[in-house]
Amino acid sequence: MIDALPKDTHPMTQLAMGLLALQPTSDFGKAYRSGSVKKTEYWTHTLEDALSLVAKTPILAARIFRNVFAEGKHIPSDPTMDWAGNYAQMLGVSKDPLFMDVTRLYLMLHADHEAGNVSAHTTHLVGSALSDPYYSYAAGVCGLAGPLHGLANQECLRWLKNTKAELGSQEPTVELLTQFAKDTLASGKVIPGFGHGVLRNTDPRYTIQRQFAQDNFPNDPLVKLAEVCFQAIPPVLEATGKVKNPWPNVDALSGTCMQYFGLNQEDYYTVIFAVSRALGVTSNLVWPQPQDGMRERLESSCGVVARSERSSQRANHLKPYILFKPC
Repeated sequence: MIDALPKDTHPMTQLAMGLLALQPTSDFGKAYRSGSVKKTEYWTHTLEDALSLVAKTPILAARIFRNVFAEGKHIPSDPTMDWAGNYAQMLGVSKDPLFMDVTRLYLMLHADHEAGNVSAHTTHLVGSALSDPYYSYAAGVCGLAGPLHGLANQECLRWLKNTKAELGSQEPTVELLTQFAKDTLASGKVIPGFGHGVLRNTDPRYTIQRQFAQDNFPNDPLVKLAEVCFQAIPPVLEATGKVKNPWPNVDALSGTCMQYFGLNQEDYYTVIFAVSRALGVTSNLVWPQPQDGMRERLESSCGVVARSERSSQRANHLKPYILFKPC
């Protein structure tokens, strides 16, 4: 099916379609339809699907990449390699061993980030209806495709490249980038890659990527520009008095690290994010089930307020709900 899709179909659309095409293989779906599975056994079938999804997603994602960007010339999976390294070699972007390392780093750092983001929460919400992990993860992937979520690292890379183009032959300095940032904000534009909905300090995932870049390719022009931005932009954002967290987040360097090794197909970046996120969201589909903690219920009609209700059967477990209070 994936091979028959038009090449201009967005890679994230292809990924969601591919995941849904795999849904008939769901162990949970088959067990539930049989009518013989006990509620206490749901988690074992969910775990089987989670493991299958984590194994299949890199192969599917690599096939999409090779179809769209490499004339359909596929590289077979190597079962002797680790999960992330195998994905990197199936992409066929670079034979540099560091590309496997940066892929491993990327997949680990993006695997999970609590449950409040769109992709993680959507996967959990759909799973709470006992939709199998294929349905649930495909829904989360659709949420990840949004520009306010998974497309952020793509937008950060584009911003850095556009900034570099505007600077021309000028060497980036703190003074130059400070003025550039002020002019950007004054024009009504935003600076992507800075700030976070929860964190109030530099994103530790950014710190890890920054160290990797400084250790391995510190003289790359975009890495050098990103480093100056790290010094110049937070004080400018903080001075506005409107930003709670002016520090860089994980998106500020993700695309730059991949770009260094020749992975410059920006429309594909969110697919890599999705491969990574499979680890976290499928894990969070499995672990609540033995405690009957998957359900999200809707009550009343307006005014969304989040709350948690303690289970009377298991005092140490909190059931998640979404409460709609009356007007």
